[in-house]
Amino acid sequence: MSLDATNETLDSSIHVFDATLERLAQRRQTDSKAPTDEVLSSARTVIAFPGGLDALYARVMTIEAAGVFSGRDWARPAILQPALAVRSLREGKPDITTIEALSEIRLLAVTAGDYFHSGISAEQARNFLTQVMALNLDLLAGPMSEADRERPENLGQIVQTLYQYLLAHLGYESILESLVDEIQRLLAQRPLQTDSIKQMISQIAKCLYDPAIETTGTVGAARLVRALFGPTPGCREDPGLDIYKQRLTTMDENTLVEEATGFARAMHDTGLVSPYHPVLLRHLQDCRDDLIPQALGLSMTGNDALQCYRQLVHTLINEAVFPETSQAVYGLAMLLERGALFSAPIASGLWRQIRLTLSNDTAETLRRIFGETQEPRVFLLAGVLSLLGQPLGVGQGNNPTCQSVIGLSMWADNVGDYLLQLVAWAARDDEVLSRFEGERISSRDLEPGLAKEPPLDVDPVSVVLIPHLDRLYMEMGRLCGERDDDLHRWINPEFYGWWVGQGFRVIADIHTGEIEDYDGFIRHFYACYHPFYNGNMPLIHPQPAGIVVTDSAARLVGRHAITLLRVALDANNEMRVYFFNPNNDSGQDWGQGIVCATQGNAERHGEASLPFAEFASRLFVFHYDPLEFDDSAAVPDDDVARVVELGRGSWAADY
Repeated sequence: MSLDATNETLDSSIHVFDATLERLAQRRQTDSKAPTDEVLSSARTVIAFPGGLDALYARVMTIEAAGVFSGRDWARPAILQPALAVRSLREGKPDITTIEALSEIRLLAVTAGDYFHSGISAEQARNFLTQVMALNLDLLAGPMSEADRERPENLGQIVQTLYQYLLAHLGYESILESLVDEIQRLLAQRPLQTDSIKQMISQIAKCLYDPAIETTGTVGAARLVRALFGPTPGCREDPGLDIYKQRLTTMDENTLVEEATGFARAMHDTGLVSPYHPVLLRHLQDCRDDLIPQALGLSMTGNDALQCYRQLVHTLINEAVFPETSQAVYGLAMLLERGALFSAPIASGLWRQIRLTLSNDTAETLRRIFGETQEPRVFLLAGVLSLLGQPLGVGQGNNPTCQSVIGLSMWADNVGDYLLQLVAWAARDDEVLSRFEGERISSRDLEPGLAKEPPLDVDPVSVVLIPHLDRLYMEMGRLCGERDDDLHRWINPEFYGWWVGQGFRVIADIHTGEIEDYDGFIRHFYACYHPFYNGNMPLIHPQPAGIVVTDSAARLVGRHAITLLRVALDANNEMRVYFFNPNNDSGQDWGQGIVCATQGNAERHGEASLPFAEFASRLFVFHYDPLEFDDSAAVPDDDVARVVELGRGSWAADY
């Protein structure tokens, strides 16, 4: 749609909004309870357009005078509570979310002095908005959650647009401390996609160096800025890449060691890689390659892998590590630390990936998304390094592709050579081959799966591979035809790998949708996965599972695929389930006090965890080995009853 056409559509929507507002004002003269649904529906349409929020901002006084807020808590803004406002925006029905959005636009006008309201001061309005934004920092940090993405009438996108608008007007300084905490929480999960985080740190840097902004006590903010723009003495003042490259040529041995150590420390401390780091690595290759292990922060294991595959590592640095692909440095370091190269097929697969010729379609897609600062093959190779080094860092973006993404994570962690084969097929041949129950299937001519459009907000490997995997998964479902159980029972072992348990349990009848033997389902899960009742058998291979996602009010959002990684006691002797959630941010609030942890309970980077019972209360489907020992009778009745109570008090109420 052209800009002129967009403006015409916005103008038309504003005209409709003004008309509905005038009708409401007239009705309120004789009926104080005249409905506002027409006005709120029209407002949602306006918000969806660029410039729509500006138009509503200019009409704040008219909106208030028409009686949109009358008769509700929003008529008395001083009594509004930030925590309740969050729920109104993120969980409310369309009209509730819209009236909350209009109220916050009104408070922004009060804060700026563009609108006087007798019920709240400018300072009170600003404090309120600051607190609400701090409670919604995930909206500023990247893609939306399932709960936001699945909301009707595009409400999730509307709310995210509102907060970007508030941020543009209020500035980061008002929420700087909370923002830093949120960034550190996200970085603790070591995501592959860090562009949005780096953009926020860039904004934080502007705040720190703006003399008009009070930044006293922002040690955490300075640490993030330093890690990205000046982690070592040689680039402390962010001199620019060319100047830093020149400086390296004049550094003596001790100075180079200090630079290498500083970069490695900052990278492993935050998970962020400074654009200066690749410049150092490429310099060391030419003159001091003995310092590369130090610059990567490698342990004995990582250094052994580097020395065994020295030529491959040097080639990977030459071909994939540039300032524009700086995060690949961390991926390479973690690839070595994991000892992945000690699997000969992975090393061979990487040599093939280095020399891989991309198809025209693949190259054009990568170029369109990641730009032209490097060749498309460079971005893809860098993405491969990141995924193999950080299998739990991959995310689905705003795409309904959780099944495929847990596959990427599982293969990167478990069978990296298979992942490299899939990437080669997809990137070179525009085709991925698979089999289902003996029948060969190809992704080439299949219709789109759950994702109707190619993903654009994901890492390079996902961009290339997910469309093929998504189509294959849906085709396997089609080939199943009519069967007497949930189709995942047959699809998952064929799609993911031989290690997926042949046993299968689903909580609801596929024909009636009703829950069957909830007690037995939970008892069986305990007996299969809880070490106290399964003969202390560890989880050997990651297992796909299905959960029911709920929002912070414990209301049903939908089903979602995750990977069970391990079950273990934490430092407090509480048994926890550690799992991979592909939804970009694993720290989700599922209501009833169930909040997924991502750190503080022995989680590895990228893992989420919950106490065993809390996780079990959201479980819908799991695989198991029917030949393994389990002792269902030993599972305490009280534990089962507690899980069932949590489930029936949340998502199961809808079944």
